[in-house]
Amino acid sequence: MVGTTPTVDQTGGTAALPDESEARAALVLGLRQRGIGARAVLSAIERLPRRLFLSARHHGLAYEDALLPIECGQTVSAPSLVAYTVQALGLEPNHSVLEIGTGSGYQAAVMAHLAKRVETLDRYATLTDLANSRFAALRLENVKARQADGLEGLRKKGPYDRIVATCAVGEIPDTWVQQLKPGGFLVAPIGKPKEPQSLIRFQKSDNVMTAETLITVRTVMLQPGAASRL
Repeated sequence: MVGTTPTVDQTGGTAALPDESEARAALVLGLRQRGIGARAVLSAIERLPRRLFLSARHHGLAYEDALLPIECGQTVSAPSLVAYTVQALGLEPNHSVLEIGTGSGYQAAVMAHLAKRVETLDRYATLTDLANSRFAALRLENVKARQADGLEGLRKKGPYDRIVATCAVGEIPDTWVQQLKPGGFLVAPIGKPKEPQSLIRFQKSDNVMTAETLITVRTVMLQPGAASRL
């Protein structure tokens, strides 16, 4: 049943019980119907136990296409937004990725199945600690969550082939542009608080950023600094 503690198999995956396997398959079918066509992205989502990234009281909603609350007053994005965002990144097996806004760690775990290395940042130590525990349970050794100021990025591990933000900014910080490799993509929601925002894909070329608007989203704004509590 959904909500049962996951068991980890010898290949590093999570052994899904029949009911959960059906729920994952139904979720993927729904994502296909919503226009997600990248097979690798869909496969990663089908393999991951989303309930592992949620509190017990929300396990029954794990495979609904819904935004759900998590610790520290934050949320985990709906699977359709995660799938669309990761698909827009066009990840390859040799890519390094910087994610701004770890949240539950679910999107980072999806990307860890597709890229060589994923660094993910959050201002809340509670969230990064929980995410790292989840990555360890899933035996995902190529993804690491760190408490940091997302506006500063993570220069010591860059530059990156891809950068993605799960929270909105008014404009792209220069620090992110500097940490993106030439030819790389950066996907982030751009807009104002409490208003619809645009999910935009930027591409860096000779330090010039071209932009393509993808979809309209609503998400929290990125807060500067690392939280002193939580």
